[in-house]
Amino acid sequence: MNERFAPHLIAWQRRHGRHDLPWQASRDPYAIWVSEIMLQQTQVETVIPFYRRFMARLPDVAALAAASEDEVLALWSGLGYYSRARNLYQAAAIVMRDFGGSFPRAFDAIQSLPGIGRSTAAAIAAFAYGERRAILDGNVKRVLCRVFGVDSWPGEKAVENRLWTLAEALLPDDDIAAYTQGLMDLGATLCRRSKPSCAQCPFADDCVANRQGRQSELPTARPRKALPERHTTMLMLLHGGEILLEKRPPSGIWGGLWSLPECPVDADPGYCAALLGCEVTALPPLPKLTHTFSHFRLHIQPQPLSVARCPAGLNAPGRLWLPLADAREAALPTPVRTLLERLEAAGGAD
Repeated sequence: MNERFAPHLIAWQRRHGRHDLPWQASRDPYAIWVSEIMLQQTQVETVIPFYRRFMARLPDVAALAAASEDEVLALWSGLGYYSRARNLYQAAAIVMRDFGGSFPRAFDAIQSLPGIGRSTAAAIAAFAYGERRAILDGNVKRVLCRVFGVDSWPGEKAVENRLWTLAEALLPDDDIAAYTQGLMDLGATLCRRSKPSCAQCPFADDCVANRQGRQSELPTARPRKALPERHTTMLMLLHGGEILLEKRPPSGIWGGLWSLPECPVDADPGYCAALLGCEVTALPPLPKLTHTFSHFRLHIQPQPLSVARCPAGLNAPGRLWLPLADAREAALPTPVRTLLERLEAAGGAD
């Protein structure tokens, strides 16, 4: 099976794989790099409009390095996992400084850039330079676990190492780009997490999961843990048709994005606003919003407040008054943008 795997996959990809994705139009390592970072933990259909908008505004590494972080985050806003955007921005500066503005070709140099791990570096090297490297993203892990019957959760180090060894052993001598794309395509279009299309799979007769009816069991699911629950109140301070935004710290959840001032759920929102020096009148609260992260669940109570007076200090760096329509176009976390849309729909900014 090992010897047949690559030729079968390449033949399938050429006939049935995806060939019209926007980043497949060239072998430009910058375009491939941006697409691979966006595709981390995000589906192709979601990525495409973000990718096109990003590349139209920042078509090369020099443009990315010259942009502001706010601009990069605004282009990324809604795509999630914002550390990817910050790493992309930092890496562009490194490419300009240490590699003369040319994306590095050496595998170790690619992997040394922020936000690029072994699998992403391998994908860039394979697609941009035709280098013979194995990838092991979530789609590939699922394909290998099912086809070759690899038990246990792939997140365990020993299982991951076994999968890396298998991925390296399966590499063809030629056609590495088609092979790599084929792995991605097979996992995304046929060997899906749920409802896989096994009848159309080129490995249907050899696949351990298909032969044993274990598609729902392989790969083994991550051991379940109860998500911690967190609560916060977000203050929607409204004055003269504008709303106050605060810049989040550069690291951590929503790092570097614009958000709403927060206060503990057991505190009086008016008192929290008074700590900022504002004289406010509470408006009817909006419904709670729950947002689920990978490692906790956040319950947000939005509280609109009409501001009668605020000190000039609130115009300091890190705080910004914007008309509501403009605020929605800023680099915001998705749940904050949703709250602003709800506020506007409720007429709360009038």
